[in-house]
Amino acid sequence: MNPELDLEIQRIIRATPDAIWEAWTNPEQLAQWWLPAPMQCRVEQLDAVPGGALVTTMSTDGAEFVPHVNACFLVVAPRERLVFSNAIDSEWRPANPAPVRMTAEVVLRAHPEGTDYRVLVRHGSADDRATHEEVGFREGWGAVTEQLATLVEGRN
Repeated sequence: MNPELDLEIQRIIRATPDAIWEAWTNPEQLAQWWLPAPMQCRVEQLDAVPGGALVTTMSTDGAEFVPHVNACFLVVAPRERLVFSNAIDSEWRPANPAPVRMTAEVVLRAHPEGTDYRVLVRHGSADDRATHEEVGFREGWGAVTEQLATLVEGRN
């Protein structure tokens, strides 16, 4: 981790890496936790293979959905690691998304209490990192991590 360029969320989730993997790679499950409540998410595309698409839309009222994420998976190591970037869109075209370009790495490691869950979000510049932090990285990614934990821990 480069503290000048990267932001991180890490916590122990009381569920297996398999359960968390399923929540990340099953469109119906991802839609349940991928946006901070009360926002709603639609998973338009989720193909968890290297080069596969991750496309989601969001809504505040459940009627009108607008773009949220249009990204490409770079690394997919089942039940261990997912890496995706919005700097490349779902059609493999260079992208310049708002508010920032980023590459997110999700790492799952077995832990005596469940799973050591880590998300590292890399940015291309200190300005992009600062912008992401200012627009609510910790609140947003923290909220969805909590929602993910609630979903998967409730299934144990």
